[in-house]
Amino acid sequence: MLLSIVIPVFNEEKNIPELVRRLRAILGESVDFEIVFVNDGSTDRTFELLHEVYGEDKRFKSLHLARNFGHQAAISAGLRAAIGEAVVVMDGDLQDAPEAIPAFMARWREGYEVVYAIRSSRQAPRLKLFVYKLFYRVLRALSQIDIPVDSGDFSLMDRKVVDAVNGMPERTRFVRGMRRWVGFRQIGVDVPRDARFAGEAKYDFSRLLRLALDGFFAFSYRPLQLASLLGLGVSALAIVTSVVLVALKVFHGIPLLGWTSLMVAVLFLGGVQLISLGILGEYVGRIYDEARERPPYVISSVLGETQMSSEASPLRK
Repeated sequence: MLLSIVIPVFNEEKNIPELVRRLRAILGESVDFEIVFVNDGSTDRTFELLHEVYGEDKRFKSLHLARNFGHQAAISAGLRAAIGEAVVVMDGDLQDAPEAIPAFMARWREGYEVVYAIRSSRQAPRLKLFVYKLFYRVLRALSQIDIPVDSGDFSLMDRKVVDAVNGMPERTRFVRGMRRWVGFRQIGVDVPRDARFAGEAKYDFSRLLRLALDGFFAFSYRPLQLASLLGLGVSALAIVTSVVLVALKVFHGIPLLGWTSLMVAVLFLGGVQLISLGILGEYVGRIYDEARERPPYVISSVLGETQMSSEASPLRK
């Protein structure tokens, strides 16, 4: 199998027919390919549509997760199931244009093992665009690896890259960071980010925030270092303030009165402590998740011949 395309879907019944049509138009019969849909616990007609598509074309396979485990877990399931020499990851809402896949393949044939989309433009409210740009730049500044800005999960990975990512055992998955961490020859391709074809966006603010936190804490210790620096800065400020107040009392006779300044100092220090505890809690929570060794997803059924098909247990890591 030359090419696998992994597509996580969650309640995308309105997008699947158009997505399948465009994939067939782009790939045709000239490319030996498979499509691996990962149904992430959909509650609409996504399940039935995927069965209908498989009945028409056995190259359109699907995994069905037991419930909604999240976008990154669904991508991880698809990567483990894919058998192609090159594996494309894309969203199922047609914001990732299938027409970019030939450009990815061309760069892969030139010798690049990872080809990722750089979102040269995207259609979204200005506030959301600002938040996205801020996230990628803060992540790059904090991360211990050079994560490209304005690049999401839409990418092509060589088989050895996919095998390396599949071999990473962590339960909290941040695929675009893992893809960068493994190394190999990587290059970006400018691809406009289209508007969603139909339906509503599945990533609300809380999910976007959780994804951002996963990226920050999975690839950087700098939040801990920043908490330490903040503590040192507050301590230094307290010492300097104390010296100044004592000097004012001794040399100028200014009385040290007022409970307001005391309350402000106490509340400020309390806030610093709670922020530091929150940062520690994020790391400890992830350590707890790793220690329990629960799989990041559970597969209820597999439709089509994939690497998952030979596994007997429905509980698959």
